Amino acid sequence: MISIAHLFRGITVGIILLLPITLIAGALNPTIEENPYYLLMGEAEKAIAEENYEEAAARLIDAMAVEPDNPGNLLLMTNLGMIYSCLDRDSLALATLDDVNRRAPNMTVALLNRGRVRLKNDMNEGAFEDFSRVIELDSLNSDARYFRGMMALYGGDRTTAETDFSIIKATQPERIRTNAALGALYSLTGRDREAIKYFELLIEKEPTPEYFASLAGCYLAVEELSEAARVINEGLKLYRNDPELYYYRAWLNRDRFRLDDSHADARLAIKYGANPEKVNALYQKRDKKK
Repeated sequence: MISIAHLFRGITVGIILLLPITLIAGALNPTIEENPYYLLMGEAEKAIAEENYEEAAARLIDAMAVEPDNPGNLLLMTNLGMIYSCLDRDSLALATLDDVNRRAPNMTVALLNRGRVRLKNDMNEGAFEDFSRVIELDSLNSDARYFRGMMALYGGDRTTAETDFSIIKATQPERIRTNAALGALYSLTGRDREAIKYFELLIEKEPTPEYFASLAGCYLAVEELSEAARVINEGLKLYRNDPELYYYRAWLNRDRFRLDDSHADARLAIKYGANPEKVNALYQKRDKKK
């Protein structure tokens, strides 16, 4: 099935929450273009858009030095923390975000970003606490609901996962990650037929090997072998060396009693990185059925 690592990919990169403060301030202050503070912020935004994070960090630091007492610096520090995380300077990122949270303990964006960085660094208990605190402050916060729900699901807390995912399903039904969350929820709780429609949508929008493999697994679980074969073939056309797709094709061929083909696929799955114990268990299960 789909891995938690795949579902949490992009925790930092691409989700920096640098709000368009320059636009807001410009509406209030027509002379903004002459203000070095906002000019530096604009340069930081441009650098972020270009993924030049070293430049972005330098410009944010410069901006805060120009106006050290500006209340907007809390937001700049929050984003500086995320930029440090994008640069894999996570200790510095956490120290920066901790500082923001000491100064503004109810600032949801800072709590959310610290949770992301903690999650990235396997600080799961702290990350869960941060996401839960965000939800206390803003019950409809979809980011916190998504991350906490995924952590709960893979941690065995189905009740929390169901609650969090019901919120994002109601508020953001079209988002890719909502479909990923629901697909994972249903497939990991034995509701494979319900999961199928979400993984079908996912491979239309974002055809990754993980989604192809997860969908194939669901079809195999409900014994729709022709559909499983279709999905596996489509996936292997795009990802010739994906171990999970070969694992599921080994499963498929086992269930079609093509044992030579099944064992050949099993060897390929292991060759490309699948867990040998997981792969070999396919045949142990088969023997038990007999």
